Amino acid sequence: MSLPIKGIVMAEIRNYTLNFGPQHPAAHGVLRLVLEMEGETVKRADPHIGLLHRATEKLAESKVFNQSIGYMDRLDYVSMMCNEHAYVMAIEKLLGIEPPIRAQYIRVMFDEITRILNHLLWLGAHSLDLGAMTVFLYTFREREDLMDCYEAVSGARMHATYYRPGGVYRDLPERMPRYKETKWRSAKDIAKRNETRQGSLLDFIWAFTERFPGCVDEYETLLTDNRIWKQRTVGVGVVSPERAMQLGFSGPMLRGSGIAWDLRKKQPYAVYDQLDFDIPVGLNGDCYDRYLVRVEEMRQSNKIIRQCVEWLQANPGPVMLSDHKITPPSRVEMKTDMESLIHHFKLFTEGYCVPEGEVYSAIEHPKGEFGIYLISDGANKPFRVKIRAAGFPHLAALDEMCRGHMLADLVAILSSQDIVFGEIDR
Repeated sequence: MSLPIKGIVMAEIRNYTLNFGPQHPAAHGVLRLVLEMEGETVKRADPHIGLLHRATEKLAESKVFNQSIGYMDRLDYVSMMCNEHAYVMAIEKLLGIEPPIRAQYIRVMFDEITRILNHLLWLGAHSLDLGAMTVFLYTFREREDLMDCYEAVSGARMHATYYRPGGVYRDLPERMPRYKETKWRSAKDIAKRNETRQGSLLDFIWAFTERFPGCVDEYETLLTDNRIWKQRTVGVGVVSPERAMQLGFSGPMLRGSGIAWDLRKKQPYAVYDQLDFDIPVGLNGDCYDRYLVRVEEMRQSNKIIRQCVEWLQANPGPVMLSDHKITPPSRVEMKTDMESLIHHFKLFTEGYCVPEGEVYSAIEHPKGEFGIYLISDGANKPFRVKIRAAGFPHLAALDEMCRGHMLADLVAILSSQDIVFGEIDR
C-alpha cells in the first residue's frame, strides 16, 4: 500500500516483528530475541530465555557437595575454574576451613588463566560477529596453550573439576606433556613445538607469559585504531555509570562505564590482596570501551600469573588439607592403610556433612560478579543452591541498550556483553 504525498508516491512504513535466533546451541546462540523493528531500527528487543535450561540448581540439591563441582564447569563453559572457585569457597565458609596457601596461589593463577581464556574467546567471537576474521585465528592460537595447562593439571581441556573444598585436586606436574613425532610433522617441527615443554608446567606457563603481551599487541594492531572497528563500536550501546549501577552491571560491563569496581580489590579473596595489579576502566561506556577494558584485563592477568608462578616456584608445600573427613587420602595410603580406605569409601559414597547455615560466596568472574548462595541443613547435600550468574543482569539490559540502534548494532551490543547461555539459563 502506498500513500500519495504532494505528488510523490511513498511506501507506508510499518513496525514489524522479527525473530532473532537461536542460531547455534552454544554461547549466545541459544538466545531468542523478539525484535520490534521500524525499518532497520530496533524499537524494542525482548530476550526470551530458557532454551538451554538444565535445572543445575535443582540437580545440585540432589547430590553430595563434591559431585556438583563438575556442574559448575558446565555453567559458563569458557570460565570453568572460576565457577568452581565460587562454589568451593561457599562450602569452605560453611565448613570453617581454609585451604593451604599454595593451593590458594594455584587457584588464583588458574583463575587468571581462565580470565585470559574467556577474553580470548570473547575477542575472537566478537571480532567475527563484526566481520573481522583474522583475530579469531590469532586468539585461538593462544587458547591452545592455555587449554594444555588445564589438561596438564586435570586431564580435561575444559571441564576440569580441579578445585576441591580444602584445596586443589593435585599439585602442579613436574613435567609438561610433549608432542610426539608423526608422519604428518617433521622432527624439526616437533622439536620447535616442544621447545617450551622441556620443564614443568610452571616453566611452560612462564614461557607463555613472556610472549603473550606481544600477542595482545598483535590483536590491538589489527583492531584498536582500525577505522571500521571504531565505526562499529564507538558510541554504540552507551551505558552511563549511574545507569550501569542501577541495572546491576558488574565486571567489564561496569568498568567499561567508568566505575572501578572489582571484587579482587574491593572484597579480596584467596591471595589477591598480596598481588600487584591494576583495574582498567573505560570513559564512555560504549562497545569500544568494553573492548579496551577486556584487552587491558588480559595484560593485567598476565602480570598476576607471573607473580603466582614466581611464588609457587619458591614455595613448595601441601595443596590439600590433611583432614580425610573432607579431603580424600592419597591412592598410596588408600591401598596400604585400612583407615584411609574407609575414609576414601565413605567420602566418595556419602560425602561429608556440612554444618547448618547459609552463605553467599562471590568471585570476580571474567564476566562480572559470579556468586553462589548456599543453604545447608546439616546434611551431606545442599538444602538450597542459588547461582548469581554474572551475565544475567547484562542480558536484562539489552532492550534498553539497543533501542534506537540499527539491527547491525544490536549484534555488536549483544556480543560486547560477552553472554554465555549456560549460566543464564542454568
